[in-house]
Amino acid sequence: MGTSLVVAAIVLAALVVRAALAELREPGTGGRRWQFLTDPRAVSAGAVTALVLGPLGWWRAGGEGVVWAALAAVLTAFAVGQGRRPL
Repeated sequence: MGTSLVVAAIVLAALVVRAALAELREPGTGGRRWQFLTDPRAVSAGAVTALVLGPLGWWRAGGEGVVWAALAAVLTAFAVGQGRRPL
């Protein structure tokens, strides 16, 4: 596993740990942090990001580029889903 993939895994793990610690401090907040996965607008924004950056990442860096494109898609969906009312 290349260094770039390790960094991407650390970023994803940090997001999960952050949500888990928030859940421990105040029950229910961890679920609200991942609620963006049920927001159609946020998921659509993440999918568009993945569709745009995925082929570009593959062309420039192979598999590692696709991993970074997927991470960018998750972060985009997270950003778009913040501040939205629950459905």
